[in-house]
Amino acid sequence: MIAKLTGKLDSTGDGWAVVDVGGVGYLVHCTTRTLAALPRPGQPVMLLIETVVREDAFLLYGFEDARAQEWFRLLQTAQNVGARVALAVLSTMSPDELANAIAAGDRKALTRTPGVGPKVADRLITELKDKAAGMAGFVLPSGPSSSGAAGDQGPAGDAVSALVNLGYAQVEAFGAVSRAVEKEGPDTKVETLIRIGLQELSQ
Repeated sequence: MIAKLTGKLDSTGDGWAVVDVGGVGYLVHCTTRTLAALPRPGQPVMLLIETVVREDAFLLYGFEDARAQEWFRLLQTAQNVGARVALAVLSTMSPDELANAIAAGDRKALTRTPGVGPKVADRLITELKDKAAGMAGFVLPSGPSSSGAAGDQGPAGDAVSALVNLGYAQVEAFGAVSRAVEKEGPDTKVETLIRIGLQELSQ
């Protein structure tokens, strides 16, 4: 299996790039985000590769970093989600945005991806939410007893911990605070995040 390609960028197109390695051109399927991060043709390039072998094809998928590659793998563990849909999701959302959307149960954010309807979005949320919480932009506290250590997580982590202490489930608290952070920004004071989070949970 091919795990990495290092060479020169030969050319790019809609959803693909050709990497020249020692005179051999490898066709690599890429997200729009990966393509945007590539250098000009003729310049050195390195891509992490996910190799998919099928009966009728040998396909290479390229990523600029390990986190995007990890999410490409994880998305395909959801029922009926293949490489094409996984690549489309990662073209629409960054790994952090994706993790936060799934952990927060934000179906609307997920359905912005072409080909991802409400049913697929619900499946991603249901099947991946536990894994997504650990990969999101801030760390969930382990439970009410963890509130003393939540300060290391910043205002968002403190706000989640406070809502958990009030009796809300971690996933509910995480979703409410995630939406509050999206509205007000990551530097919002914890008191404001708690207030908005409670408003979100009461809707």
